[in-house]
Amino acid sequence: MDKYLKIIQDSFTGYFNYLIDEITNPGWTNYFYWLLGLSLLVFAFEIIIPWRKKQPIFRKGFWLDAFYMIFNFFLFSLIGYNALSNVGVELFNDFLGLFGIDNLVAIEVQDFPVWAQLLIMFVIADFIQWNVHRMLHRVPWLWKFHQVHHSVKEMGFAAQFRFHFVETLVYKSAQYIPLAMIGFGIEQFFVVHMFSVFIGHLNHANLDWSYGPLGYVLNNPRMHIWHHAKALPPEHKYGMNFGLSLSIWDYLFGTAYIPKSGKNIEIGFDGDERFPHDFTGQLTYPFKEHSTK
Repeated sequence: MDKYLKIIQDSFTGYFNYLIDEITNPGWTNYFYWLLGLSLLVFAFEIIIPWRKKQPIFRKGFWLDAFYMIFNFFLFSLIGYNALSNVGVELFNDFLGLFGIDNLVAIEVQDFPVWAQLLIMFVIADFIQWNVHRMLHRVPWLWKFHQVHHSVKEMGFAAQFRFHFVETLVYKSAQYIPLAMIGFGIEQFFVVHMFSVFIGHLNHANLDWSYGPLGYVLNNPRMHIWHHAKALPPEHKYGMNFGLSLSIWDYLFGTAYIPKSGKNIEIGFDGDERFPHDFTGQLTYPFKEHSTK
């Protein structure tokens, strides 16, 4: 028990020091400034070439989404997620130790070219996320948490940040073992994650982009707007277009749906008028005894 308490203590102080160092010492692998830079870049695209020209630059819910960015990407780790993750990893390693297993790596990729390592990690991680995303829509208790993301009523790049912290726990838990079985390093994680963040920004942005034939591989704003459609077609009663970075999974498994331009469709979900509009209300809503679906 003392070992785990020490991990928790070190996790809090370690992440705090890491965050301060991120802010005060910019560098090429600095997560804080990459996130800020990519956000400003896509925001500039929205201002210069908006798809919905009548939509305000600071759209409905923009500042709430900005706070979600701070909370989900930084404060959540500071107040507990980093400690919880480190304890979870240690518990899992201790469990493996009971069976004499001290290394989960089953496939060594260090000898592969860097581009191949990045591609393998990106594809595996995205496929896992696609499956988790489908579960968030199909499993009732998970949908309650995912409703936070679908409460967005005007789409913009910062909408990507609006999600319940429980989603982080679900996504990371599902990814941990498959990715741990492949010998990836921290630099690969950073590159793949930042690319995924950039694609996520663009998916939610107020931009009329579909990437032409590449849209069958990469998710895009014209496709993702339909994922947020309030009115669902009968053949997709649980939703459609579940891809996070890659759209190819939806085309392969029959969940792709782009019937026309989604420029002015209503987004949200049935009953969203009763959904809280404030951060605290949205955070606590899934734990209460009611649902809007």
